[in-house]
Amino acid sequence: MSLKHTRYLYDEIDWTNRLIAISGARGTGKTTIMLQYIKLQMPDKSKALYVSMDNIWFSTHTLSELVERFYVMGGEVLFLDEVHRYPNWAIEVKNAYDSYPNMKIVFTGSSMLEIYRSGADLSRRAIHYSLYGLSFREYLVLQTGLNFKKLSLEEILTNHFALASEITSGLKILPLFAAYLECGYYPIFKENLKSYPQRLGGIVNAVIDSDLPSCSNIEHSSGIKIKKLLGIISSLVPYTPNVSKLSAELGISRNSLLSYIHLLHQARLLFAMGKEASGMSVLTKPDKIYLDNPNLLYALSTSVANEGNVRETFFANQLKVNHAVTSSKTADFVIDSKYNFEIGGRNKGFTQMKDLPDSYLAVDGVESGFGNKIPLWMFGMMY
Repeated sequence: MSLKHTRYLYDEIDWTNRLIAISGARGTGKTTIMLQYIKLQMPDKSKALYVSMDNIWFSTHTLSELVERFYVMGGEVLFLDEVHRYPNWAIEVKNAYDSYPNMKIVFTGSSMLEIYRSGADLSRRAIHYSLYGLSFREYLVLQTGLNFKKLSLEEILTNHFALASEITSGLKILPLFAAYLECGYYPIFKENLKSYPQRLGGIVNAVIDSDLPSCSNIEHSSGIKIKKLLGIISSLVPYTPNVSKLSAELGISRNSLLSYIHLLHQARLLFAMGKEASGMSVLTKPDKIYLDNPNLLYALSTSVANEGNVRETFFANQLKVNHAVTSSKTADFVIDSKYNFEIGGRNKGFTQMKDLPDSYLAVDGVESGFGNKIPLWMFGMMY
């Protein structure tokens, strides 16, 4: 584990809080954040305890037992990894928080972790943070050793030419961007690039086989149909779903299909996009379905990844972290119910959006842009 680089979320967390929840997709670095905090911020390591909640120890012991033992031995900060693997985790975490006011608890879980509906009233106790995969900015830091500041959407829209010139000075940005799109979203790419696609497949299987049943009412037997659904979508993304046709192909009801899509969206394997910025309800048909990030397109698709799909998937993936991303009849995306975006190659024009206010092109294959034509890669510098 490297201490040289920390994820963007590390500095955003207020570590003084007594109860901290970190949720996120598998492989995005939740465990690393906790271990880095112990090594970097805790001079007396004996007062910290890191525990993975799928440890076999819990087959014969309870979390409450562990908390009590840790506290009487002088423990001060307890780090619980993958809490969704432990039955009734929310109740026991709540009890620990209430019973030991001098102890801090940091816990991680799947991006599906429903802290606010856990039944233990953790919503008013826990400060919740959500971790996403590597932004293109973070990937650049890891690959080049250079420091790149986070850019706001407003900075990019108003000053992209000068910012792009500064970033690309002495740096070949386009080959790095191409590499990121294929194998750069999950931090595990640093471990072994050659086996990255296989490891990504393993992450997808673990989410479907383990995380979905742990965090929802989905039975293990439903996993086969969910994998088939994901396979169909991976070959069609961006996909405007025909619910009747797709549910018939899978042999499930309409409601079951929409429920599966919603769960895969929560698990960050899919991005189900609707018209409204308020978000998608469980049984609402999405306008479009994307895979969550472009790396999944390369890993799961049985054919060559379509450039247009990769570009749109990247844009949606990076913008959704801090902005509302919705669909439109006249543009590829609407951001924050205000900005209209078309995504395309270097020759993309404004014809489709000529009468729309606040319209921009996010263009691939260029280092810098002009006017309302902005390099696509710049939208990866936002977190």
